[in-house]
Amino acid sequence: MDALLEKLVEENRPFTREGRVAGYIPELAKADRDELGICVVSSDGRISSAGEYGRTFTIQSIIKPILLLLALMDNGEDTVRARVGVEATGKPFDAINYTDQALLSEHLNPMVNMGAILLCTLIHGTSYPQRLERLLELTRRLAGNPSLSVDEAVYRSEKQTGSRNRAMAFLLESCGLLHDDPEEVLDCYFRACSIRVDCRDLAHIACTFAVRGRRPPSGEQLFPARYAHYVNAVLMTCGMYNGSGDFAVKVGLPAKSGVGGGIMAVSPARMGIGIYSPGLDEKGNSLAGIRLLEQLGRRLSLSIF
Repeated sequence: MDALLEKLVEENRPFTREGRVAGYIPELAKADRDELGICVVSSDGRISSAGEYGRTFTIQSIIKPILLLLALMDNGEDTVRARVGVEATGKPFDAINYTDQALLSEHLNPMVNMGAILLCTLIHGTSYPQRLERLLELTRRLAGNPSLSVDEAVYRSEKQTGSRNRAMAFLLESCGLLHDDPEEVLDCYFRACSIRVDCRDLAHIACTFAVRGRRPPSGEQLFPARYAHYVNAVLMTCGMYNGSGDFAVKVGLPAKSGVGGGIMAVSPARMGIGIYSPGLDEKGNSLAGIRLLEQLGRRLSLSIF
């Protein structure tokens, strides 16, 4: 597997130059778009990697499936479904004009910013710093990495430039969907997106979703299997923004991308995959990362279709 990954990384490295880093967040604009790395964790715990797989970057929107998981663990499916829908929006991840009519919970899904901001209110805790700490602790457990922490420089950069997310939060409040202080909710969301990870962390997290909540190779049950089904289904239809349909055709795996350049992909019952390449396509997905994942999927017949 290591040799295959090395070969695919080198074949796809030229495509890193075709993407653009997320310059609208100043700290993310500092990323080296020439970098490309991948890690694979199989269902029996074997780890394979290639390229700049140890480079750390901020998790960004890949925190959304973990947010969804913790909301499910704290509230159950019925409550989460009543507050945040599951249908793909067909719009960019940061879209504000979801509908010409009154904004309703079913217009959102957990994998776009507005839905994820709302999910922060479903995390249990006496304060938003406590909710964030619980989310961070779950992320550490899924990744098997107790050292994960928030990148304070990226957090400040996100908060200073997050006018669009701020507009979404106040729109949710004006429509009666957000009942807490929007600034407190946003602070939790900005910090959550600023958790620093690497490809190995993403691959371990993805593998727990691949094997229905268990930690390989020990088999420890980290969360109910039913919630893995729920999260994977939402990832399949909504995880790659408004490019999810094309991704389903080309790759055919539940996956989530982030504008920091990461991709977390789930191969049910087989493996978890973490990829990093900060050059993004026009929809905010890692350009070389998708190409690498597409070729890996073809070589290993990973598509669920």
